[in-house]
Amino acid sequence: MIEITNLSTVLSVKPSAGYALLDSGDNEKLERYGEFIFRRPDPQALWNKNLPEKEWAKAHASFRRDGKKGDWNLAKNLPARWKIEFGSSDLSGSGLQFWIRPTSFKHTGLFPEQLSNWKWMTEKINNNKSEGQNLKSQDPIKVLNLFGYTGGATLACAQAGTEVCHVDGSKVAIQWARDNAAISGLSSKPIRWILDDARDFVKRELKRGRKYDGIILDPPAFGHGPHKELWQIGDHLVPLLKLCREVMTETPLFFLLNGYASGYSAIAYANNLQELFKNNGGMFEKGELTIAEESGRLLPCGIFARWSKN
Repeated sequence: MIEITNLSTVLSVKPSAGYALLDSGDNEKLERYGEFIFRRPDPQALWNKNLPEKEWAKAHASFRRDGKKGDWNLAKNLPARWKIEFGSSDLSGSGLQFWIRPTSFKHTGLFPEQLSNWKWMTEKINNNKSEGQNLKSQDPIKVLNLFGYTGGATLACAQAGTEVCHVDGSKVAIQWARDNAAISGLSSKPIRWILDDARDFVKRELKRGRKYDGIILDPPAFGHGPHKELWQIGDHLVPLLKLCREVMTETPLFFLLNGYASGYSAIAYANNLQELFKNNGGMFEKGELTIAEESGRLLPCGIFARWSKN
């Protein structure tokens, strides 16, 4: 009988110079990206605001939704995009650099709550390298990042010294991620940038015989690939997880599964990982990703489940 360590936890990211959650409530959140303040809807903020409306009114960018359509009200002095440094006190290297800009989907290009996961992956990678430091030769750690978006996890793994394959179905997102890599000083790192449907790509990697030590899976609830391939998490997640397990090495290092606004529990995600790695032992973790306001109150931002060999 293989012993399984299973932890449930709440991970939180604190305010920093690059990013801070200033306040939340009444289905909104007030954030600072560098020197600019954003006001955006957030259905998780089911409580009263701490700050008065006059503080919220200082936002340089405010997103308002009218039915299914949404639009930004932007201050005249807001640049088209700007750089911030994020994660300098949590990652093993220097802080990563990100381009921030408001998008039509109300996103900004950065998901700050993921910093806890980036730190976790960095620790697993560094621990693995330490274990093999006395070997004459050691193959580089290979990581596959599916639904990679603007590349936060890709950059964190590349900075930690791995080879990364970054896959996304959006050409715009991949270019954004490449731009983030450039300003983070990671352009020369071994990163493959792939525009493809996640499922189709993994199937081709299996045929090519390529294997990965770590996998990051950050799927949306609903979406389309570059050729309009339909993605629905309820129908397609479990088969993709099986494919991902098949494309991993015989001694995998870690697997991270994130979830946003899909209506599922972290327990459901963890149950899948326990099935995939039931013969590997190791450690399973699940829980919520949150951001701490300057007041200390936590804003829920997503769920995660993850497995590591130790």
